[in-house]
Amino acid sequence: MYEKKTAERPAAESGTKASRDKAPRDKPWMFRTYAGHSTAEKSNALYKMNLAKGQTGLSVAFDLPTQTGYDPDHPLARGEVGKVGVPVAHLGDMRTLFDGIPLEKMNTSMTINATAAWLLALYVAAADAQGADRDKLTGTTQNDIIKEYLSRGTYVFPPAPSLRLTTDVIAWTYGAMPKWNPMNVCSYHLQEAGATPVQELAFALSTAISVLDAVKAAGAIPPDEFGPAVGRISFFVNAGMRFVTEICKMRAFVDLWDEITATRYGVTDPKHRMFRYGVQVNSLGLTESQPENNVYRILIETLAVTLSKSARARAVQLPAWNEALGLPRPFDQQWSLRAQQILAYETDLLEFADIFDGSVAIAEKVEALKAEARAELARIDQMGGAVAAVESSYMKQKLVEANAARLSAIESGDLVVVGVNAFTESEPSPLSTGAAAVQTIDEAVEAEAVERLAAWRDARDGKAAAAALVALEAAAREGRNVMEPSIACAKAGVTTGEWGETLRRVFGEYRAPTGVGRAARGDAGDLASVRAAVESVSIKLGRRLKLLVGKPGLDGHSNGAEQIAVRARDCGMEVVYEGIRLTPAEIANAALEEGVHVVGLSILSGSHLALVRDVLQRLRASGLDDVPVVVGGIIPPEDAASLKAAGVAAVYTPKDFDLTRIMADIVAIVDAGTSKAA
Repeated sequence: MYEKKTAERPAAESGTKASRDKAPRDKPWMFRTYAGHSTAEKSNALYKMNLAKGQTGLSVAFDLPTQTGYDPDHPLARGEVGKVGVPVAHLGDMRTLFDGIPLEKMNTSMTINATAAWLLALYVAAADAQGADRDKLTGTTQNDIIKEYLSRGTYVFPPAPSLRLTTDVIAWTYGAMPKWNPMNVCSYHLQEAGATPVQELAFALSTAISVLDAVKAAGAIPPDEFGPAVGRISFFVNAGMRFVTEICKMRAFVDLWDEITATRYGVTDPKHRMFRYGVQVNSLGLTESQPENNVYRILIETLAVTLSKSARARAVQLPAWNEALGLPRPFDQQWSLRAQQILAYETDLLEFADIFDGSVAIAEKVEALKAEARAELARIDQMGGAVAAVESSYMKQKLVEANAARLSAIESGDLVVVGVNAFTESEPSPLSTGAAAVQTIDEAVEAEAVERLAAWRDARDGKAAAAALVALEAAAREGRNVMEPSIACAKAGVTTGEWGETLRRVFGEYRAPTGVGRAARGDAGDLASVRAAVESVSIKLGRRLKLLVGKPGLDGHSNGAEQIAVRARDCGMEVVYEGIRLTPAEIANAALEEGVHVVGLSILSGSHLALVRDVLQRLRASGLDDVPVVVGGIIPPEDAASLKAAGVAAVYTPKDFDLTRIMADIVAIVDAGTSKAA
């Protein structure tokens, strides 16, 4: 049985007794690593290993089928099971995931959004089975659906019912799990999608406002108890490489949240107005080229959320240095954990008051960020709030434009990225060579998950599961809180896919705006020569060169696909891009119906081998074997070779930052095929 231990600074590293008495130290933040893959059993072993190394909280990564409400045997789950997180299809998986870890003593963060109510229900059912007191359960469900429409893509339902599910979780936990954080308003993925610091501030705070307005309107929490409910809302943020700006951004978050909760919601207790946040530092800036440099980036970014005492993170999880290459190994996660521990225990960081108080430069930057963020918040408020700004595509379009500007600056050299567009001369890295440089997921994981799912269904009481689903559907249709019916479903053996399908029948599904309706840049790289090449090839083809950008499977990280679509349109191509979450069959059918000349597939979830091969087979079956396919994603060299052997024309990875050059390659590939056909 795992016994939680409180990390203590070793006496040998603490200095003399007199120095310790003179400088009392603050408690360090919570140490986490974001982890989970393959199976619940393997993830449980990983959690125990990390806890034994001094990690003080858990941060659970769920796989994409779990995040989007599908079972492992669903067609859309093909190739995705266990890849970017742990598959949890039913209560048996959840109990295995936390076997030997007393949930009453553990602080557990779960990165889950569209299906947050369901995974929380499974967690509660697992805790009940351990005999845990629900009043003592601590942790967080991310439960921020608005940013899913903008950046990460694991939404399921339309905004209105999604917001209702969010408020159900908030209202239920307020009474049943008073120490639980029911929502992490998440600006992390906004920065990953290219958000500026002002956009990160404004979009996240407008999300919090929309949610709190909905909770208040629902009347589920008595007005005189609204302050404590506000106090349970937490945030999950990002910290990038602009070190001073990031420190100021965090201080601006603290001030603005205090201001909003006091003036808009009348919260009088300063404790309930505190900006409480956890952090994972920026993964967007991690490079495939010279990946060892990422160690320095990660540490510098960590300083931005720990140096300022008044704006210090409550919990920190750090990416691994090799995440631009693939799934990190246990050693890589340990390396990131050690960085936190060295900072907390070997330095004197925790012995001082806020070292930035009184700084004129910091104060001026904080005030400037706050002023710009207030102006952006006012614009969103005039639109009708965050949900309206999502539905109108305002937020998404702004993120696409900001990301396009960032990429253009990298291409031009105005934004220096060491090892990518500057100082590229490099010795071969002994750290990142060979298949063992990253964690790989056995292809048999998916088939085994499907077998276990079938066995679970056969062993459960089918009538009890069906009755629980009927009760869940009734609660959803009648506007009642879905948490208790969901917990009943969990205990009756209902699966993630069955819960998701039931609510899909009630609420329907949603496809968010892509934000690429118009070209965002006209001056990125040597567009003139590529435009001329597009014109030349289009004349040969007899019509405009047409590119289909496809996102097969459940990977919702659409930044790359969006930027390819925007740049292709800037170069004069006709572009077909229908957003995320398409089956290989849908992509092949779209290629046939649209009469495209080239197909571009974007996959960042590690499922590229299975999904690309499926698309290739379906294109050939449709008579489109002459349509070239190019692929982009986090793809190891060995997999790139396999894809090319299977018939892929070109493979691009994060080191290929020059989008205009990629466009030139695509035009040349189509041109070569046209000449060959002639």
